[in-house]
Amino acid sequence: MIRAYKFLLRPTKKQEAALGEMLRDHCSLYNGALQERRDAYRHSSKTDIGYGQQSAQLKEIRAFDPERQGRWSFSSQQATLRRLDKAFQAFFRRVMAGRTPGYPRFKGGGHFDTVTFPKDGDGCRWNSTPKDAQTRLRIQGVGHIRVHQHREVQGRVKTVTVKREGKRWYAVLACDNVPAELLPSTGAVVGIDMGVTHFLTTSDGGHVPNPRFLGAAADELAQAQRHLATFPKRTKQRTKKHRAAARKVAKIHAKIRRQRLDHAHKIANDLIHGNDVIVHERLNTAGMVKAPKPKPDPEQPSVFLPNQRAAKAGLNRSILDAGWGVFLAILASKAESAGRTVIAVDPTNTSRTCPECGHCAKENRVTQALFQCTACGFTANADHVGATNVLDRAGLALCTAA
Repeated sequence: MIRAYKFLLRPTKKQEAALGEMLRDHCSLYNGALQERRDAYRHSSKTDIGYGQQSAQLKEIRAFDPERQGRWSFSSQQATLRRLDKAFQAFFRRVMAGRTPGYPRFKGGGHFDTVTFPKDGDGCRWNSTPKDAQTRLRIQGVGHIRVHQHREVQGRVKTVTVKREGKRWYAVLACDNVPAELLPSTGAVVGIDMGVTHFLTTSDGGHVPNPRFLGAAADELAQAQRHLATFPKRTKQRTKKHRAAARKVAKIHAKIRRQRLDHAHKIANDLIHGNDVIVHERLNTAGMVKAPKPKPDPEQPSVFLPNQRAAKAGLNRSILDAGWGVFLAILASKAESAGRTVIAVDPTNTSRTCPECGHCAKENRVTQALFQCTACGFTANADHVGATNVLDRAGLALCTAA
């Protein structure tokens, strides 16, 4: 299997400055390659420049600028050019599909935060001091950086990515041939229903509370954002107070993200250890959080009718705060490693169908929390009914496949 490991780096002040210079130089290379493509296409000849031509120019660029571009790994610069090439491939793919194209943009210094080394040992070396008790990562032009290795790395290290998040630096290792850590069989099968009131409800009737990390930090985040809004949005040089205000907002968002990930990992770990088969709804989160379309008034031109936009915005915020997509991705990854089975089923009418008589109607869902069948009178928690129906649909799907 292929697995990724993420470790916190603890660089010295000198190494931190060198890492910042590495990001700036790779950002400059990215922007220069993008400008070259734009200029070539704007020429009357409509020349199309690809990754091959730009990669062939790296040798001359490094020789012309040895103090900046010549300092860093050749393969990492090729990876940066591939990154731009993938952006253009995605742009043309969206154009052909008739979607919003989204032309590749120039990257600012604060929006270029990753450098990838395609091969361990070429420009970087994981565990560069194996005889030392302290794990270190060696990067060309930076040196041996101390790593806070909190878990063992299994498999063979293929690529290494250095990433900046706020004031922190991380190393992300992509490893292949990682052995599976199979868990003993439990014989249990469970269905889960994702929600906003409860983070999830199991078919056994258990509820996992929704931590609402964004809501808990809403006051602090709003105050920090109001302070940041007092500074000009468009400026060539940020003041010291402006940079501090931006860092504070980013720090709060980073904390919320880490809390959400930690919660998702813990809940997924509990489900994996307790069940052999886990069934969930196939959710289209991106479609669920779309803003409602405006409703024009047929009697008055240029006037729109109320469309519950404010209420929908609050629901969208709650859905995104719950982090369903992140949780389901983590659950699938852990299940693969542990030898468990995860099944996604169609979520249509799972909370409107009676598990006792099979009657499906909108009126069955009395409130957000209460389910009461209009045909047989069965009453239960709506999320519990949804989880039960999800599990039943998985059994039907497995029987059909067999």
